[in-house]
Amino acid sequence: MNDKPLTLITGASGKTGSRVAALLQNQNYPVRLASRNKPASNSDEHQVHFDWYDPSTYAAALKNVDHVYLVVPVLDMNPENVMIPFIKEALWGGAKRFVLLGSASVDENGPVFGKVHQALKELAPEWAVLQPSYFMENFTEGPHRVTMEQHREIYSATGDGRVGFVSADDIAAVAFHALTDDVPHNTAHVITGPEALTYGQVADLFSRVMEQSIQYRPLSDEALTQSMVDAGMPGDYAALLAGLDRRIREEGSEDQTTDTVKKVTGRDPIALEQLIKVPVK
Repeated sequence: MNDKPLTLITGASGKTGSRVAALLQNQNYPVRLASRNKPASNSDEHQVHFDWYDPSTYAAALKNVDHVYLVVPVLDMNPENVMIPFIKEALWGGAKRFVLLGSASVDENGPVFGKVHQALKELAPEWAVLQPSYFMENFTEGPHRVTMEQHREIYSATGDGRVGFVSADDIAAVAFHALTDDVPHNTAHVITGPEALTYGQVADLFSRVMEQSIQYRPLSDEALTQSMVDAGMPGDYAALLAGLDRRIREEGSEDQTTDTVKKVTGRDPIALEQLIKVPVK
C-alpha cells in the first residue's frame, strides 16, 4: 500500500504540469491528472475530467487528495473567482498542501495570480507559489519556435531588456520539492535560469548553435498587442502581456537571476544553450 500523499495536478497536459506529474510518478507518488478531456474509462482514477468553470467536477477531482498543483485557467484575468472556491472545497475535503504556478513578473498584489497567491497564504496550512521567469521552451516548442521556423525571426516588445529565462524542467523540479518535502516551504519562489539575456542575445545564441541566421525584431507595444489579438487572444489579456514586455524594456523587471533552483533542488539550473537540441528546420 502506497502511503505517499495523493497529488492532484491541474493543467496536467501543460509544460509544467506534465513534467511535475512525471517526476512524482517516477518516485512512486500517486497522482491524479485533471483535464478538460473526459477519460476513456470512468474507472481510471489516475485521470479525471475537470473544468474550473464547472464546480460539479470538483468533488471527483479532489477525492482523497492530499496535495494540489494549481495552474490558473488560460486567459482568465480573474481566476480567483473560480480558484478560491475550489481551494476552499479542497481544504474542506482534507487537502492541506498547495503549490501555485505564478509568474516572476506578478507579485501577490498584481493581476491574474495575485489574489490566488494571497488566498493560499491566508487559507492553506502548507503552500508555495512558484514565480518563474519566462519559459525557455517558448523558443523550442512554443510561439517563438514557430516564428523562427517560418520567418527566421524572434519578436517581442522587450527592446534591450534582459530576462532570466528558465527551463520548465527546473520549474517542475522546484514544484516537486514544494509538493513532497517533509517541511512545507510556505513561501514564494522566484525561479530563473543561470543568466539574464536580451532577446537579441537569444537570437544570436540560436544563430550560433544552429548555424542559421536568426534575427530579433523588436515590436512596439501596440504591434505586439495587435498580433496577439489577431491570434485570438482577448484584448485585455493581450494588453496585460504587452505591458509586461514594456516593464522588461523600461524597468528591467525580469533582469535578475536567483539561486532558487540550486537551493531547492541541489543542482544548477539549465542554461538555454543546453536546451537547444533540435535545429530549426
